[in-house]
Amino acid sequence: MTGGGRMTLSNTAIPKYYAEFKEQVLRGEVVVNRWISDEMNRIEALIANPNIWYDDQAVEGWIKYCERELTLTDGSDLYLLDTFKLWAEQVVGWYYFTERSVWEPAVREGPDSPGIPGRFVRKTIKKRLTTKQYLIVARGAAKSMYAYCWHAFVLNVDTATTHQITTAPTMKQAEEVMSPFRTAIVRARGPLFRFLTEGSLQNTTGSKALRVKLASTKKGIENFLTNSLLEIRPMTIHKLQGLRPKLSTVDEWLSGDIREDVVGAIEQGASKMEDYLIIAISSEGTVRNGSGDTIKMELEAILRGEYFAPHISIWYYRLDDIAEVADPAMWIKAQPNLGKTVSYETYQLDVERAENAPASRNDILAKRFGIPMEGYTYFFTYQDTIPHERFNVNGMACALGADLSQGDDFCAFTFLFPLADGRFAVKTRSYITELTFKKLQAAMQIKYNDFRREGSLHVMEGTVLDMMEVYDDLDLFIEQSQYDVRCFGFDPYNAKEFVQRWEAENGPFGIEKVIQGARTESVPLGELKILAEERALVFDQQLMSFAMGNAITLEDTNGNRKLLKKRMEEKIDNVSALMDAYVAYKVNKEALE
Repeated sequence: MTGGGRMTLSNTAIPKYYAEFKEQVLRGEVVVNRWISDEMNRIEALIANPNIWYDDQAVEGWIKYCERELTLTDGSDLYLLDTFKLWAEQVVGWYYFTERSVWEPAVREGPDSPGIPGRFVRKTIKKRLTTKQYLIVARGAAKSMYAYCWHAFVLNVDTATTHQITTAPTMKQAEEVMSPFRTAIVRARGPLFRFLTEGSLQNTTGSKALRVKLASTKKGIENFLTNSLLEIRPMTIHKLQGLRPKLSTVDEWLSGDIREDVVGAIEQGASKMEDYLIIAISSEGTVRNGSGDTIKMELEAILRGEYFAPHISIWYYRLDDIAEVADPAMWIKAQPNLGKTVSYETYQLDVERAENAPASRNDILAKRFGIPMEGYTYFFTYQDTIPHERFNVNGMACALGADLSQGDDFCAFTFLFPLADGRFAVKTRSYITELTFKKLQAAMQIKYNDFRREGSLHVMEGTVLDMMEVYDDLDLFIEQSQYDVRCFGFDPYNAKEFVQRWEAENGPFGIEKVIQGARTESVPLGELKILAEERALVFDQQLMSFAMGNAITLEDTNGNRKLLKKRMEEKIDNVSALMDAYVAYKVNKEALE
């Protein structure tokens, strides 16, 4: 798999397309992030290594084949991007020589001659250096087209019988690699494809010269001259291990919720082959702590030079800092094909959408700019969380919401006061233990002290909250503030003791159980979001502003949302208590009029 052409090895030459890329970087025409800079340093180390050889003709054969034979998905002619040439040069450009003990069979000069018996001899073997290439690049960089180019090349140029696989989180997604290949077969743009597609697939008994040699079948794409096969495999270890693929491409190994190291499973089988290649392509994802993050940590260690792995090529495109999202000149760091496969206008529209639709912000930052983000979305915009001027609601009727799901060290209560103009006043009161407060980071303790000073947060002595003490304090607060609590909404988790006492002292009327989940939370959350956008939720406490600013929602496949609760100091549950109060208000609207 060298690409053909005249072999001209050199252990001092600078790769052609890398040299062009390096000149663009030095002239300031192309800006790169620190990860690409690290990869450039690794390439410089290969150039300086006298034991690593560069073949200046290998990649040229690949380029000529692709530009003469292949088409795009729509059937138009394919012309390779500069990035494709740069990436491919790293795959087929580097070689090294190794000594190996090889069996040499017996040689007989004649029937009566004893000849030379078979024996092991030491031979110098030339091997391709790169066996794995990782591309982490933003959406729209034509990654799947790059994978397709490699599959088409190896399937038709390699004269050996080969097995190739392409895999992705879904089978339909893997079709993105196969689809342009099928189009190229139908179009038969170049002389090789015209020869390979000449004949009939139904001709199974006549002359082999009249049979088609390359076709898309139910197995995948088959080359009948060499009995080679390219097929789609599901992205699961038990479907990928034990194979002997010459070429494997793995799509979206980082961006999806992948919990298995499929690249490792493929490599274990592929390493049985002498000249295997794995190309793993993906955009950044919004799922953290999966196998993709583990692989990425290893790649970053290689880029930093913490361990030597010259057989792995790594191209990691992303912004260096989230602040660069505001600078269009920096976008090329995350999208090297900007202006070619995806327009600046597309990026500009996504930036504006991220600013105005916070639910899409994390996905856009990850997929468009390569910035690792959690797969959760902030529910309220900054404007929604700005506190109002101080106000007094003493003596007014209200609905009370309680979230006691973390009652051992934190619980939250929110009072919702319907106003005559259709707005709602909001007051909140929360409790944490002294132990929880002491465990906070210094910066967070300062913020929590602000909440304590405004009276919205109370620190109780001890290591675990005594819910009866919390009840007594809250009851005293309601009495002193003269709040007229007409209904009470609560999350049933961990609330039995508190609710039983509330019912005993205040009666069963207006008590509403609010079971949490996407089906029950989606509607009230949506209505609260509308109220917040219209500034119809009137609150004056910093704690409520903080809780709304940290409110994160998860969205299911039907578009239903639910609040994400994490046991962290940043995830205060007053918004959940607000939702409980709002549900209780809606059920008991007449009691509050």
